[in-house]
Amino acid sequence: MAGKSKNPTKRKIVTTAWRLFYEQGYDDTTVDDIIRASGTSKGSFYHYFEGKDALLSTLSLLFDEKYEELLAGIDPEMDRFEMLLYLNAELFAVIENTVPLELLAKLYSTQLVTRGDKHLLDRNRVYYKALRCIAAEGQERGELRADLPVNEITKLYAICERALLYDWCICEGDYSLKNYAKEVTPRLPGRLRGEKSSEF
Repeated sequence: MAGKSKNPTKRKIVTTAWRLFYEQGYDDTTVDDIIRASGTSKGSFYHYFEGKDALLSTLSLLFDEKYEELLAGIDPEMDRFEMLLYLNAELFAVIENTVPLELLAKLYSTQLVTRGDKHLLDRNRVYYKALRCIAAEGQERGELRADLPVNEITKLYAICERALLYDWCICEGDYSLKNYAKEVTPRLPGRLRGEKSSEF
């Protein structure tokens, strides 16, 4: 469903940076730490990023990397509604276990006020391409509603995920994101299931 990144060096820097942010904290992680741990060079780092702060907007790349990994191993026969729930649970587990809450909150706050690129809303991301593909296949198979456009199903699902992430941030992570999402996500999109799927 989705292709690999054409910038493996950038991917390596981003993945390493966010791992270090989680393990050491953002303030205690230096650019030199990231370069050393990623096995890249200072020239490569500054080719892609102006500095450490620029990495805050790359969380969407980390999410897309996880989506690519999950999609590569998913059962192609899985019900497409169940596939959405599976991807949601796995992505939220990654967020809960590897992304510092304060950085996720900072990312969301900057996306609210920025006049520039809103990376989380980039419709060319792996995330949105995968959701559109799943929605189209789900409609063809009768597993997702056929009376809504594919883009509307994608939008509704993405809004639900963002709402859960926003609530988790303002509640300061006082509950398990993955467990709560597993309980409520099936109800949030407003009955997206198709005729061939059982009611929930």
